[in-house]
Amino acid sequence: MSNKYQNPIIDQRADPWVYKHVDGFYYFTASVPEYDRIEVRRATTIQGLGEAEPVVAWRKYDRGPMSANIWAPEIHYIDGAWYIYFAAARTAETNEGLFDHRMYVLENKLANPLEGTWEEKGQIKTKWETFALDATTFEHNGVRYLIWPQKDPGIKGNSNLYIAKMENPWTITGEQVMITTPEYDWEKIGFLVNEGPAVLKRNGKIIVSFSASATNHHYCMGLLYASADADLLNPASWTKLTEPVFQTNEQTGQYGPGHNSFTVSEDGNEDVIVYHARNYKEIEGDPLYDPNRHTRAQVFTWREDGLPVFGNPVPDREASKNK
Repeated sequence: MSNKYQNPIIDQRADPWVYKHVDGFYYFTASVPEYDRIEVRRATTIQGLGEAEPVVAWRKYDRGPMSANIWAPEIHYIDGAWYIYFAAARTAETNEGLFDHRMYVLENKLANPLEGTWEEKGQIKTKWETFALDATTFEHNGVRYLIWPQKDPGIKGNSNLYIAKMENPWTITGEQVMITTPEYDWEKIGFLVNEGPAVLKRNGKIIVSFSASATNHHYCMGLLYASADADLLNPASWTKLTEPVFQTNEQTGQYGPGHNSFTVSEDGNEDVIVYHARNYKEIEGDPLYDPNRHTRAQVFTWREDGLPVFGNPVPDREASKNK
């Protein structure tokens, strides 16, 4: 029997991140429309996250580098502590089309991260002081890595994806390596963007999904992967699919799906993609400030070559098992 989800799971929560912990709870955080705080909630089912009471983990400052546009938090459990990765800016204004976000980390050592106070661990320092956001982390063969989007001042465009090893959950070490830059037409509509990475370790592969193009109906997901045996810090280890793997579908009424996370079903037997999308195409004003990117979830399957098959974003209020 397949697990079924009724979309949307949560209204007006973009860039959704779901983490299933060993305690049986799904922990959830996402961008709120006001971009002014970070919330965490939990439930024993994915569907139940919509009814769960959110707890504010952190609020933006009135001024300074963490005072505007709090974006895309992720919650991770690493070596006995909870961490939230997020992006924040000094201002909501742009300079030559770019925001001034940097990446930051919070820590909570309590068993239940809905309790207690989150400690600021500071900015994740990278090679450049440029637009950076959407940090994600994973462990492989005893090494922890960070993957994040950033503006390279020497390359045209908004963001490329980089990887580096980590010294601890808030510090990268050694060389940072670019593993993808917007190069195909579907990655360059409106803006040249590769962002929102999420990692799957499966079938002898390290699989990274990412989102591309402007945040309207052109927003879509791409995929790159490396062999689990490869040197992940070698750009040549990574292969990017030439076509998007998840995108707007007029028939199902879903527009701009992307910025996803991965989890598993309640019984652990099925893989689930959690993402945001709108159910309308035309947007008044800047899409970033349209609040109706809702959190959605659906089961996905696998190809014989070991890569995921996401299908189409399913309609609202429909069972989300891919047929």
